[in-house]
Formats: sequence, C-alpha cells, structure tokens
Amino acid sequence: MMNPAKGNTSLFLLSLLLVCPIYTSLDTITPDQPLKDGDGQLLLSNHETFALGFFNPGSSSHRYIGIWFNQIAEKTVVWVANRDAPLNDTSGVLSINGKGNLVLHTQNQTTPIWSTNVSFSVSSTNNSMAKLLDIGNLVLVQHDSQRVTWQSFDYPTNTLLPLMKLGLDRRTGLYRFLTSWKSKDDPGIGNYSFRFVPTGYPQLNLYMGQTLLFRLGSWTGLTWSGVPRIASNYFKVNFVNNQDEATTMYSIKPNLPTKVVAKMVVDESGIVQRSLWQETTWVEYWSGPRDSCDKYLNCGPNSYCDLHNMVIFECKCFPGFEPKSSHDCIREKQGVSMCNNGEGFVKLAHMKVPDTSIAHADMSLSMKECEQKCLRNCSCMAYASANESEGGIGCLTWHGDLVDTRTFPDGGQNLYTRVDAVVLAQYAKKNGLTQKKRMLAILGVSIAVMFLLIVSIAYCFVMKKKKDTRHNTYLDSVDSTLPYFKDSPSRRDLDGTRRNSNLPLFNLRTIIAATDNFSIANKLGQGGFGPVYKGLLQNGMEIAIKRLSKCSGQGIEQFKTEVALIAKLQHRNLVRILGCCIHKEEKMLIYEYLPNKSLDSFIFDEAKRSCLDWEKRFEIICGIGRGILYLHQDSRLRIIHRDLKASNVLLDNALTPKISDFGMARIVGGDQIEANTNCIVGTYGYMSPEYAMQGLFSIKSDVYSFGVVLLEIITGKRNGTYHHDGPSSNLIGHVWDLWREDNSMKIVDPLLNETYPANEVSRCIQIGLLCVQEHATDRPTMSTVVFMLGNDTPLPSPKRPAFILKGTYNSTERSTSAASNSINEITLTKIDGR
Repeated sequence: MMNPAKGNTSLFLLSLLLVCPIYTSLDTITPDQPLKDGDGQLLLSNHETFALGFFNPGSSSHRYIGIWFNQIAEKTVVWVANRDAPLNDTSGVLSINGKGNLVLHTQNQTTPIWSTNVSFSVSSTNNSMAKLLDIGNLVLVQHDSQRVTWQSFDYPTNTLLPLMKLGLDRRTGLYRFLTSWKSKDDPGIGNYSFRFVPTGYPQLNLYMGQTLLFRLGSWTGLTWSGVPRIASNYFKVNFVNNQDEATTMYSIKPNLPTKVVAKMVVDESGIVQRSLWQETTWVEYWSGPRDSCDKYLNCGPNSYCDLHNMVIFECKCFPGFEPKSSHDCIREKQGVSMCNNGEGFVKLAHMKVPDTSIAHADMSLSMKECEQKCLRNCSCMAYASANESEGGIGCLTWHGDLVDTRTFPDGGQNLYTRVDAVVLAQYAKKNGLTQKKRMLAILGVSIAVMFLLIVSIAYCFVMKKKKDTRHNTYLDSVDSTLPYFKDSPSRRDLDGTRRNSNLPLFNLRTIIAATDNFSIANKLGQGGFGPVYKGLLQNGMEIAIKRLSKCSGQGIEQFKTEVALIAKLQHRNLVRILGCCIHKEEKMLIYEYLPNKSLDSFIFDEAKRSCLDWEKRFEIICGIGRGILYLHQDSRLRIIHRDLKASNVLLDNALTPKISDFGMARIVGGDQIEANTNCIVGTYGYMSPEYAMQGLFSIKSDVYSFGVVLLEIITGKRNGTYHHDGPSSNLIGHVWDLWREDNSMKIVDPLLNETYPANEVSRCIQIGLLCVQEHATDRPTMSTVVFMLGNDTPLPSPKRPAFILKGTYNSTERSTSAASNSINEITLTKIDGR
C-alpha cells in the first residue's frame, strides 16, 4: 500500500513539471540533436557567456531564433537569424539538414524558413555541426576537420560585438554591415545601415536607405576621429586596407581590472551607440550623430561646420574662400593662379577631414613628402595624415571641392588647405612670422619675451602693492588664514545657532580674487536682489556669485531663507549652491556657473529659440516639473518657491533646466499645502490670483507659475508683455480663446516649423491651461502634472483661466500690472495684503 506522504510528494512534482517548462542546454547542434522551441532548449557557449534560442522581441507574439548575452540581467539580443521570416508559434526547430546546412523549420513542415545555404560536397553532408563560441559567434563546422564553413559574424544584424568585422573581403566579395531593426518589437531589416565603405580611403558611414546621413570620421591610426579617446582605455581598434580586405573591428584590451561587456548598435531611430554594461544597465559612452555638425553636407563645399555651446552651428569658409551663400563658399579671387605661384598651405586643427571616399591615399609617404606631393600637383586642394599614431606616415590628398568637414572640441586631426601667396602671407603675418624669418624671429622673440617677463613681474608687483593698500581698510578685519567664518557674529546671526553648517563659507579675499574685485567685465546680470558675477577660483572652477545689494528689497531674512533651503536640497533640476560669504554688510551666495544663463534668454530670443526643437523644449518642461515636484513632495522639506518664472530657470551645457533663486521660498509643514502672508512677493504675470489679491499661497501657486512658463516655452512669447488684437490681450487669454475655438495650435512657436508631434504639443497646451485655472482647487498638483506629461491618459477639460481680461482679474476686476520679463520685470518683495 502506497505511503500517503510519498503519494502527495509525487503528485506535487508531477504538477510542477506540467506547469513549469523544462529548460535544457545543448553544447552543439548535430543532425541527431536539433534545437526545439517547444522543449525550451538553449544552445550555450563554452563558458555560458552567450545563449542561442527562440524568443519574442518586445511585446510581439512572433518567434525568432537569436543570440543574446546570457550572464547579464537585461536580455540583449545581438543577432537574429530569421529577421524577416518570423514564426507564429512555438513549433520552430533549428537543425542540420541532409545537405549539411543549418536550417530553421517547423515541426510539421521541413521546408526551410531560414538556412545557412552553404554548398557541401556529398561526402561531408552528414559531417556538420553548429557551435556557439564565447565571443557570440555561431559557427557551422566540419566535425572531422573542425573547418568553419559558415559563421554568424559574416552576417551581422544590428549589433557589432568585439572581434566582429565590418567591411569588404575582397577575396570572396563578402560585405559585412549593420542594419537596424524595424522597431523594438520587430527585428526585421529596418531603414538604417552602418557601413564600412571601401571607396577611396575607407570610412564608416550611416545611411537611411541609400542616403548618406553621417560620416564617423577618418581613421587616425588609433581610432576614428569622431570617437572620443576614452574608447582607447577599453578597446583596441583594428583597421585593415590591403588587396585582400578593407575591414575594421575592435577588441577588448587584455589585463583590464574588470570584465568588460560591450556592444555597438545601430538603433531603430538611426543612432549608432557604443555601450558598456555596468552592474545593472547599459551605459552609453558614445553615440552619433550627436549634433547638427554631424549631419552629412550640413555645410556646403569648401566650408566647415563649427559648433558653439553644443547647440548653435556656423558654417565657416576655408582659408582663401569667401561666402557665396549661407552654406557655400568660393575662392576669394577668381582666376588667381595657384600653380607654382608662391602658394602654400594653412593648417586647421581638430578637424574631421573631408569626405575620404574622394581622397587619394599613399601610405608610404611622410607628412613632409605628402606636402611636397600636394604642392607639385596644381589640382591638389588639401592634404592630411592617414595615420597620425605612426609618426604621420601615410598621406591623404583631396583634388576638387572639400566637403563634409567640421571641427571637434577635442580630438580630430590636422588638415592643411591650399591657399594662394597673398592669403599665405596674411596668415603668416597673423601668426607673427614668415617661414623665411623664423630662425631670426625665434631669437628676437626670446629676447622680447624675457624683457616683457621682467617688466610684467615688476608691474604686477607694483600694482599688487597699490591694490593691497587701496583695499587695506576694506579687508582689514578679514582673517585670510581661516577658510570659514565659523564663529563670527554674522555666522551666528545667519543660522541662529553656534552649530557648524554643512554649507562652506568662502573667504572674502577668495571672492574678490575670483571676480577681479567685482569687475564690470565679470558681471552676468542684475536682479531685484543685486548683481550676479562670474568668478574663477584658483583651482580653475567657474562659479556664479549673487551679491546682495545694500539697497535691495531683499534683506537678511531672504538671504537666510535661500541659504537654509538650497543647502538642504539635492536634485538635478535645482541649481547647486557651493557656499556663501558673509563679511560685515556683505552677503553673497556662491553657485555653480551655468554658461547658458537663464531660460528666458533662450525662449524669448529668436536666434537662440530656433535651436530649441520640440524634443528639447519638452525635456525642459518635464525637468522644471520634476524640480517643482521635488520641492513640493520629495524633499526633506515641503517648499513653496513663490517666484517661479523663466528668468529663474537656468540652463547648463546640455540645456538641462535648473530652478534657482529661493530667496522668496517658504517652508511649510509636512502635511501643510497652503498658508497666508501679509508680505506678498513674486513677479506679475506669474502670480496666481489668490496670492496676488489675498496673500494666500500654496503649492497650487507654484502650479500656476509652472503653467505660465509651460505656455511661454511652447509659444516663445512672454505672458505679461504679449499683445494681441482680440478680447484678451495677454498670452493666457489668447491661448484660452484659441482653445475654445479648437484652434490652439495657431499659438505654437512658428520657429518649430511644424516638425513637432501635434498631439503631444496640444496635450501640453491643455496641461498649461489646467495649471492656470482661476481657482486653486481646479488646478492639478505637480505630481499629477508630471504624470500627465509622461503618460497619454485622458485629460479633464480646462475651465476659464485667471487674468484673461486686459488689465484686470476676471473675477475681481481689480487692475494689475502686466510687466513680466527678465529685463524690466516687476518682482514684488513686499506688498500689504488686503
């Protein structure tokens, strides 16, 4: 008789086997050992680094056979066999057929859906087997000789792995290149391809169909000129161009302290990305195209693209050329001979050299020989090194127009362009020397430098003594040996306690030195609180100093508020404070320096605004929203900003928004969402009606201000100074009128050129109107606003917003001021509440 306990255990194991599929692994696929989808089988590499099996991409129900990384958390497919021939169910089988080929078919039908399609001799048809190598390469080999007859590395999809080649095998005609997926759910062959082009001097190009979009740059001997040098820390790049092949590949350097997992992908949107796996995610360290200058032929012939502040590009003519149009350049002096007529070359540094598909290459010449060769050939317009890492051995020359060239902030290489004798003399004079007088000039310059150095030292010594004397009275009481004023009365007055703060206090002498004694040249702007200066510390760090004016409406209370608040706040969308400085009547705040200044300087300037596409504007909107949400909900303190406006949002190098100026902010209790005040502060045009008229402020006050800023970003117009012939003269009123007419898209900034997603822009306009509702209870919270911005859920219809009648509040009919801009905007610091 069966033991009941054993019977229950057997039933449990049986039910577990029925519910959970059994995953088995193979080391090879042979004629007698196929890989079946329904059995949950995987083909693993020797050290289980890679796996091959059946999978569903994204949310698709179709089945594909592919290879992926087996030892990282995120399933990352690097190769797909049946890209354009998916299976509809789990009946797929990968096997070796009677002809010795690796084939994909279904269990019910042996007709191949996909095959390696290799021609074998009759004697070797039953001698094939498939193995997955630890580099991610699936190979078909002859069992007896171990000869590889086919490999997946010869047929890449969208991913380039280490040791995988791109380019042309001239012996067999095999051409390897990457092609994007159609979408994240469909690995079929997409619109974009990344190719190693062997024409002329080989280069890497990105195409959309047959249209060239982007050149990565030329080979410099170590890497590609368009790839940052950080890549050489991890990888060794190989470049081969001979009679047998024109290929490139990369490998991971040996003896690295940690294992490196890497990939290069051309994605569905046409971006080429290089990434490293770090702990739990892929981290991108390079991608392209990166900016406007990467676009192929963005500037015309004989000009190059120069990027300013990573945003605005300018097409500049090569030396000896002048603009013919906004993008094209022609010779300054038509008909002037540049053939044995005293011509020469001008050097341009940090360049992506012109399109090398039309270049001539001679790998045996040095740079001096390359110059002489180009000079002797009157049709040669420029030359450059083909291999800078090998001491300049290798010569590239261009004959005719120079196209698709740009500057790099760093990296790139030297390009030498041909100019006539007059231009050559001008550049020689500009550089201070001619080649004929160079040796004599070196001696003369050396003597002059020594003399000037002695004079400069003496001058600086005298000026320092005068400066020290002039400021001796002013700085007499400053102890220059102390980095902080830890126990000064001003410090105790600032925080009301003798405990040390986490916020460093800068020495006044340090600030004076950093700003060159607050010189006009370092002044960045002027606000209601006082001037802002740019400073440079001795360690090379740039800072911004907000100096509280003695006659400012802001006093020690606002200063204490800003110090107390911002020192405790840490968020990527809030400006970072570095410290403060207090000495007698001087009160200063020291911030990180943000070179792109404030948001209003971008969105209200037509030239700068044209560089802000919708994607960047939407990122700025979302960033501001996340920053306000952090203040309202996620920080240790619940904070109401009370003066959110475009001029109080600063932009860093990447145009990431950072909310600033917390002098008017208020801390409320953890569960408190509103308060009242007799001291109304803020800026007309951004103030909510209940705050401006009754002194009642809340988190909904900031929501109102956010709505105004959102509409300003979309339209490129100021709310307070916008005028329009109609029932409403301000921006909010005009947007509301158009919304009621179902014509709100007319207000969208025309500089966007209708390249934006209309549904997303219309949704943002509706969110902006919801934020500026007259009654605070009708406005959403910032958490709801951020959710609405990031999701496509239905939105409620807005009611009539506040301040839509010219010069009046729509409910109270009380007159207001309409000024609201960063130049002459009215910032209220104290008004008696009614």
